[in-house]
Parts: sequence; C-alpha cells; structure tokens
Amino acid sequence: MSIFLSSNVIVFFLIESILLLLSCLSFLKSIKILRYWDFNSTTNLQYSLEKLNYLVSTIIFFIVFIKIFLFIYFAQTVDRLSDIVPGAMCGTGVINANDYGVLLLLLKIFIVFGLSIWLIVNRLDIKKVVYPYIKIKYILYSVVFLLICFEYYLDIKYFMNISLLKPTLCCSVVFSTSDGLLLGLDIKSIVMIFYLLYVLIIISSIIKNAFLGFMASFLFLFISYYSVVYFFGTYIYELPTHHCPFCMLQKEYHYVGYFIWISLFFSVFFGIISWMLKWMISEKTDIFYKYTMIFSTIFVALCSYFVISYYIKNGVFL
Repeated sequence: MSIFLSSNVIVFFLIESILLLLSCLSFLKSIKILRYWDFNSTTNLQYSLEKLNYLVSTIIFFIVFIKIFLFIYFAQTVDRLSDIVPGAMCGTGVINANDYGVLLLLLKIFIVFGLSIWLIVNRLDIKKVVYPYIKIKYILYSVVFLLICFEYYLDIKYFMNISLLKPTLCCSVVFSTSDGLLLGLDIKSIVMIFYLLYVLIIISSIIKNAFLGFMASFLFLFISYYSVVYFFGTYIYELPTHHCPFCMLQKEYHYVGYFIWISLFFSVFFGIISWMLKWMISEKTDIFYKYTMIFSTIFVALCSYFVISYYIKNGVFL
C-alpha cells in the first residue's frame, strides 16, 4: 500500500499543486512589477502595472488564506496517518518517520509567518497613495516563493519516504526523557523563565519597546515549546510521563492543542512584527502591542489553567 492512496494526502497534494501554480504566476507577474514600476510615470505600461499589482495582491492574499488552513489540514493529515504507519501512535511518530518531517514542519511554520508579514506590509502599502512599499513587499514575496518551491519538494520527499513496513518511534519514546533540554536547563527553570518572559513581553508592550518585544517574543517561542511539551502538556494529559506536542490536537483532548499552538503563534508573531516593520519599512504600528498582550495572555492562561485545574481536583502537582 502506498501512502499516496490516502484520501487526505491526495487532497493535500491537489491543493498544494494549485497553490504552487498560483504562486508561480504571482512570482512572474511580481518580477515584471519590480522591473518596470514607476509611480510617477503616466504611460500605459504604468497603468497596466497598477492593475496588475491589484490582481497579484489578490492572488497572493488568496494563497496566504489557503496556506494557513492547509497547515492545519497538514497537521490533521499527519495525525490520521498514524493509523497506518507502524509504530506511530500520533502525529509525532509520522513526522519522525523520516529525516524530512521535522524540517518540513518548521518550513511550513516559517512560510506562514513570512506570508503573514506580507499581508501586513501589503495592507500598509495600499493604504498609502503612492504605494511606497510595493518593491519591498514583492521582494519579500519572492523570497517566500522560493521557500514555497522548496516546501513542495520536501512535501514529495517526505511523503514518498514514509514507510508502511518499517516501524517508527512513537511519542512516548521520542519524548521519553527530559535530558538535554534547552541549554541544559531543568523543567523548573524552564517554567520559571517561561513566566518571566511573559512578564517581559507585557512590559515591552506597555512601554512600546519594539526591540525588547522582539527579543522577548523570540526567546518565548523556544521556551514555550519546551514548557508545553515537558510540563504543561503533562497536565493536559494528566499523566507525568506523557510528553507530546501532537496528542493534544486530538479529539480526546477536545482539540485544545490547536488553541494553544495558534495562540502561541499569534503571540510571537505580533511580538516581533513591530520591530520587523520598523526595520523593513520604518513603519510604526502601536496596535500590534495590544495584540501581543492579548494572545500571549490567552496562551499563558490556557497553559496555566490545566495546572491549576489539576491541583484543585487532586490536591497535588504531577
């Protein structure tokens, strides 16, 4: 049996192929815009480029919208493949079925992040009369387009190399030990840093310090991953030996993992976007500080809720 006989994989590749074609079309048109754009010109070419800019922006917006939902669909597809991949109990085993899985997952997150930045730059650009950021946004898209092409290549390599005969490691084996955690820190230290970084993010948002928020959010991303996998996740599963970032996405845990990881993504994204916009286009947008506080608080509250709830019900910590 081939992994490509799975209906989920077929649908996934069909959508990815369509998006790749649209991405190629947008890239070719964006190159033309980058080459000939001159807002001060009154030629027919410039007029056609302005209409083309609107068309390309619309197509890219559609790509971004579908890519975000396709990432969630990819996570669900990987999780469902655990039913046919020997040794896999959830998405962790399937992702680790070969050497391409982890890299592909990280690349998909990075692409969604890059496309989200493009959305904001594009919105700021069209609000201006003279389209001051048009070249910057299409240069950014060109970089993301190259990553999308590489992503499609990794999609093929990853799914082609998932063996249905050779057993893979399940999450209980992959995360069976907390040895070798981030920078050699123990779990208590990581959780303490987790809350300290959250406080730092709130402070940086209140004083509107873009660089401090960028650094705090960047560190918060890594610390949060280890905190959820090795500490907060155990309270979601109510099992001290169960460390897995994928199982919490399943129905048995009310899909709470989606809320946790999505709120973390938005927390980190809005936390670093202020500094990136200031660096890329010298644009100051204070509204993102508010979003950073909202999503980081939602994320921390969700994680903390399961610890507090478990203690109230059982009178002890795991």
